[in-house]
Amino acid sequence: MPLVTLTVRDSAPAAYRRQLLDAVHAALVAVGVPAADRFQRVIALDEASFVYDRGYPDLAHPRDESFAIVEVLWSAGRSVKVRRQLLQHLMATLTEAGLDTEQVMLAFKETTWENWSFAGGRLLHV
Repeated sequence: MPLVTLTVRDSAPAAYRRQLLDAVHAALVAVGVPAADRFQRVIALDEASFVYDRGYPDLAHPRDESFAIVEVLWSAGRSVKVRRQLLQHLMATLTEAGLDTEQVMLAFKETTWENWSFAGGRLLHV
């Protein structure tokens, strides 16, 4: 069960946020996550609360107000190959939608199965 957190500026339109979330979900499904396994949240911050370098580390062009950070928290064990496939799918989907891939940063976070309680305080995988 990946948990996706999208951080954007509070001025980012709802349609833009949804495009990003849909693209991330499609990429997750492409690497084997069930289509019904969709848990996403958006954190929208004002300019003073969302601080980022416009050029680090080596961008084709500077980041702007549409910059977004995507965090994917998922269970440990996925290979670098799977991560690359997810990134390729995500970038292709964003490009097809006319979105600038240089404005999207993605961070993978891992946890083990025993750290997930999906509901009711039950640890299903222990």
